[in-house]
Amino acid sequence: MSPPAALRPGQPGDDAARTPVPGGPGLSSGTAPRGDTRGILEPSALLRHISFRRLPPAPALRPYVEHYWLIDWDLPAPYEARVLPHPAVNAVLQWRGGRSRCEVSGVGLRVHTERLEGTGRVAGVQFRPGGFRPFAPTVPVAEWTGRRLPAEEVTGAGPALTEALAVLGEEGDDAHRAAAVDAWLLSLTPRPDPQAALAVKLAELACHDRTVCRTARLAELGGLSVRALQRLFAAYVGVSPKWVVLRYRVLDALERAAADGAADWARIAAELGYADQAHLVRDFTTTVGVPPTAYAARSAA
Repeated sequence: MSPPAALRPGQPGDDAARTPVPGGPGLSSGTAPRGDTRGILEPSALLRHISFRRLPPAPALRPYVEHYWLIDWDLPAPYEARVLPHPAVNAVLQWRGGRSRCEVSGVGLRVHTERLEGTGRVAGVQFRPGGFRPFAPTVPVAEWTGRRLPAEEVTGAGPALTEALAVLGEEGDDAHRAAAVDAWLLSLTPRPDPQAALAVKLAELACHDRTVCRTARLAELGGLSVRALQRLFAAYVGVSPKWVVLRYRVLDALERAAADGAADWARIAAELGYADQAHLVRDFTTTVGVPPTAYAARSAA
């Protein structure tokens, strides 16, 4: 089994641009992927079973793509990984049991459980919220929400995708895999879209600006009516702005619970913009399935 690491250094032969570098909570600069474990349920357990790292995409793709996420595993027994999805579309190239395939996964509404067994490799693309639409411009992103479809049905087939899947099946380094994914995405010729750029900007505000607690506030920051903001998010993000704000709050709370079993939840609720602790506990429990204190205790164990 490969040595587990949250973000291990690039393998020999990686160039500097492909070295995973721990970053801040976002990727606004387009230079370094996030260095957190946000969205991974019980991350310490997961990282004992797999090797996980993030890489930046090619510069031309950074307006649309948050990062690439790569995992490898070689397991003596099956393991179930659980993830709370970000409000983002993912393209997932995977090699398992000698076979390769690529799926496009719309925004996941619930905790996702993935069974890992034997040996496998994945090269995933996490698009920015709002950033996927230029790769499939004729269909509102809400059409993919909660669905996983073969990439050929969403973006079409082509030699660049075939090559990227072939590279994933080889014993290559991370830089080679990322370059192959770059080539595939660039072959789809995404075109700049002002509406996509606006959706990306507003989704980032929902992620980082704790004064954004209501849809009306986000609409005001974007210079839009509430109804126009809702239409924009349906077309470009795939879920409502209210849902995005809530999901980012729960993702933050989830990471804090995993990091500190004795966290002060009243203080955290205030920092995340909740009116009180009870509202945070309710949202966390509804989304994750257990209260934050129970999750924190389970993570610590």
